[in-house]
Amino acid sequence: MQYRVSENLKQIQEEIVPYKPNIIAVTKYFDENAIVEAYQAGLRNFGESRVIEATEKISRLPEEVRNNSKFHFIGHLQSNKAKKAVLRFDVIHSVDTFKLADVISDCASEIGKNQDILLQLNNANEVQKSGFSKEEIFETFEAIRKLPNLNILGLMNMAPLGADEGKLRELFSEVRKVRDELEREFDCSLPEISMGMSQDYKIAVQEGSTMLRIGRKLFS
Repeated sequence: MQYRVSENLKQIQEEIVPYKPNIIAVTKYFDENAIVEAYQAGLRNFGESRVIEATEKISRLPEEVRNNSKFHFIGHLQSNKAKKAVLRFDVIHSVDTFKLADVISDCASEIGKNQDILLQLNNANEVQKSGFSKEEIFETFEAIRKLPNLNILGLMNMAPLGADEGKLRELFSEVRKVRDELEREFDCSLPEISMGMSQDYKIAVQEGSTMLRIGRKLFS
């Protein structure tokens, strides 16, 4: 199956000029052939949300693709899958509790890896979504930062489905402001903001996203 990734990617890049975020091709609903086509189109970052299925899929990739790509875990991560996630993924976007951060830290320490992570901010306070509230992230940040073998790159956010443009701008802008406040309060660098998907990436990048998680728009 041909996915027209090159054509779709070109359109996305034109729509987000002058911004140059990392585009993470979300391949969780697609097979390894989609990853190969996206790789051939120039993409090197791939997002998955199921640890076991992703591990098997990545193992079937050509060696060149596997060795020259970064794999991002973007779904809800259960603590009992953390070890496998640490073994396979370069970045874990969805760290949503101190407990999960602690487990990831232990798993990374066991294999001598410094694991890149992002902290998931649920600033829309959606009960069906996990993540830190604004208050919790400030209360917990220092404790997470002190855990060994973790490298906090920044924040991750998932906007509510169906939110209008005004609400999206408000929420995305707030994520950027929280990131800026964390940098000031804790005297640290948090260069990455992972927000924006197929339906809202243009708004997200205008409000400060550095990582867009795009699936359907790339592979349709």
